[in-house]
Amino acid sequence: MESKIRVLVGKPGLDGHDRGAKVVARAFRDAGMEVIYSGLHRTPEEIARMAVDEDVAVVALSILSGAHGSLVPAVIEGLRQDGADDVLVLVGGIIPKADVPALEQAGVSRVFGPGTPLETIVAYTKSHVRRR
Repeated sequence: MESKIRVLVGKPGLDGHDRGAKVVARAFRDAGMEVIYSGLHRTPEEIARMAVDEDVAVVALSILSGAHGSLVPAVIEGLRQDGADDVLVLVGGIIPKADVPALEQAGVSRVFGPGTPLETIVAYTKSHVRRR
């Protein structure tokens, strides 16, 4: 029997809008994944620590605040420092296309913009996750 994919859905920074994060979390859950939701207003360090503590294979960050350029790399650096550099990192939210290459350079596997079908996010996650 194959173990479930464990996903941490994280809301870094001061962004207080989490409807999209909760919708994506539900899609992951409905697809048979175990989902941990960080709650609002988490620091990058808290999200990285939570990912390690929960032994997740995926960190899905939701950012609408415009602070993705600093928050996302900080989460990825925290994961690396904690020895979790094999975690698949996904980002969703309001991310200008011009900012996507820098996020990918920092270690993001994929950025999903508004209106991305949930099936696309789930399928990408299943096909790119590293099984533990």
